[in-house]
Amino acid sequence: MQGTQLACPGSPRRNPALCSVKRPKELWFMIQKILLADSGTGNSEEMLKQLLEIPTLKQASISILHVVPGQISPEQLTQKWEEGGKLLATAVQSLKLDPTKVSTILRQGDPKTVVCQVAEEINTDLIIMGSRGLKRLQSILQNSVSQYVFQLSAKPMLLVRDDIYVKRLNRIMVAIDKSEAAQEALKQAIALARDISGGQLLLSHVTSGPAASNPEEDPILQAAAKTARQQGIEVKLFTASSNKAGEAICAIAADANADLLILGSPDRRPTIAKGLPDLDRLLGGSISDYVRVYADCPVLLTRTAA
Repeated sequence: MQGTQLACPGSPRRNPALCSVKRPKELWFMIQKILLADSGTGNSEEMLKQLLEIPTLKQASISILHVVPGQISPEQLTQKWEEGGKLLATAVQSLKLDPTKVSTILRQGDPKTVVCQVAEEINTDLIIMGSRGLKRLQSILQNSVSQYVFQLSAKPMLLVRDDIYVKRLNRIMVAIDKSEAAQEALKQAIALARDISGGQLLLSHVTSGPAASNPEEDPILQAAAKTARQQGIEVKLFTASSNKAGEAICAIAADANADLLILGSPDRRPTIAKGLPDLDRLLGGSISDYVRVYADCPVLLTRTAA
């Protein structure tokens, strides 16, 4: 496979000898289209600002979506439509986006359905959404939009809880194991971390068995660290032994002061059920569901087919 010649960002932490390395295309996760689902509240806009500080993302096209509720009176609809238009205009101005790289979308309907539809229509590479961090059954009872979009969309999602502080992206953490989903998450983490001047990639491996006392001796971390270091990225390794992987991942992220946590989350539903929620996740039974609720930083959930 052909490689791509890259410029090496100026950073004293990077190895100059790696600047001329030809990086295989399969290591790239090119985010060319971003969909920001903007409700007018929360931290999703600030998250987008921080992402766009990464050089490779500055050229991404941005679509900002606001959804007006469907079941309202004609008078309310007119008011909500005007408010939505003003919200989108304010968002574009606040984000200081290149007019040639941004589009605004105002739709009426159920936000859960509309976000999924628009994500497919524009073939986005990433959905950014705010999240109230609702736990388990609360997501169902309170009609959580972010939870249902995660269930029904095959697109990667960056979830930003309303109650966390969005920081400048410097320390990118990824939870890895032998799974295909984890390897996809690693690729995406490398693609982001290598273009952050002075950035760090935090690699974590949680196992239910004994964990290596020296993370450098963990075979899974060794392979991941080698790949990242070949890209000129500074790497820190973490291991933990726990039967509660979600809790352990969140604890490592907090201790390492991670600015962004990336987690692989395969879609386990058969093709015939792609339009239906995964009840295991919906009820809070998956690692990704636990992490999205309890992590103290934004969480990027990658997607792979089952």
